[in-house]
Amino acid sequence: MFKLNINGKDESLDAPEDMPILWALRDVLHMTGTKFGCGMAQCGACTVHLDGQPIRSCITPVSMAAGKKITTIEAMQEDQVGQVVQAAWREIDVVQCGYCQSGQIMAATALLTTNHKPTDADIDAAMSGNICRCGTYPRIRAAIHAAAEKLA
Repeated sequence: MFKLNINGKDESLDAPEDMPILWALRDVLHMTGTKFGCGMAQCGACTVHLDGQPIRSCITPVSMAAGKKITTIEAMQEDQVGQVVQAAWREIDVVQCGYCQSGQIMAATALLTTNHKPTDADIDAAMSGNICRCGTYPRIRAAIHAAAEKLA
């Protein structure tokens, strides 16, 4: 039995210690905003925050999250930076198929939480490993810059 703090709420989780956070969120807690993409930490669709840092939940076991705070896409409406990022995503019309977007938004929010004036190089580094099969990278970068302007 694990006690996890997910989106500010303590949850008791009866799961094996090696269960990836992704499956604990989706299958046990029925929080389906975090997506399964590759299962190998290569695509970024499963990105969540662990103590504010973006991680790949598909390979991170729940035992690593004990005593830490997990934040998912479901909590971004409650986060000031997350709200601005989501608004910029809508304004720039980033989404095409949308499958990768929760991971993209989580990575962008982590970046803008610590860096309100990212350069293109900063954005590329922070978003590296978040794959968009539709190729909306120019719109993702534009949305991050637009969100940064609002946060500055």
